[in-house]
Amino acid sequence: MHKSKIALLLLTGLIAACAGAETPLEANIKKAVEPRLGNGVKVDSVKETPYGGLYEVRAGGDILYTDKKGEYLFIGHVYNAKTAQDLTKLRIDEINKIKFTDLPFEMAMKTVKGDGKRVMAIFEDPNCGYCKRFRQTTLKEVDNVTVYTFMYNILSDDSFVKSKNIWCAPDRNKAWDDWMISGKAAPVAPANCPTPNDKVLALGQKLRIEGTPAIFFADGSRVPGAIDIKTLEAKFSTIK
Repeated sequence: MHKSKIALLLLTGLIAACAGAETPLEANIKKAVEPRLGNGVKVDSVKETPYGGLYEVRAGGDILYTDKKGEYLFIGHVYNAKTAQDLTKLRIDEINKIKFTDLPFEMAMKTVKGDGKRVMAIFEDPNCGYCKRFRQTTLKEVDNVTVYTFMYNILSDDSFVKSKNIWCAPDRNKAWDDWMISGKAAPVAPANCPTPNDKVLALGQKLRIEGTPAIFFADGSRVPGAIDIKTLEAKFSTIK
């Protein structure tokens, strides 16, 4: 799983504008910092933090820090020294939250296990080894869950082909599991079979999903990567 980092952001310029009201000082910081990020990267917001006189600079789903003059950039995480709490991660989790019910579930495959009361959505690429491992282990073990699977094709052109074949199969869920778990490819889809591939790709880019699997929960939070069953159950326990 490739984790999002500010260094990658600086290279790709993948951002989403979500700026709020700024004080004159914050506007000046933005003006000073933005040209230094390079590659046309835009600063979405600047806000004063309660720690160390730092100012938080938000660019897309990532955060870096600067001083009140915008002369220095600090890339990394800020921790509370007394509690060891990762303050930067808390903010990143907050700004990356989504409204789960707004996801276009008609573009996803739906699987229900047990009572299906717990809900999650997963963005996966059919050529993603971590996604296959997640299917073969964690999802095999978990129960009482509804899983929405969005085929998010970012690894190769072949991913689009595989996803189309699976989407157009008589039983999509079976075709997906056959491929991800057993390595059995779906039959070739008719050329005129419509798929949501392009729309899911656009959605994933809008949500700043840069790697697979990417897991979203009913509270809007996300977890990147192929987590194990213990971590997944611990996450479900925090959701009311």
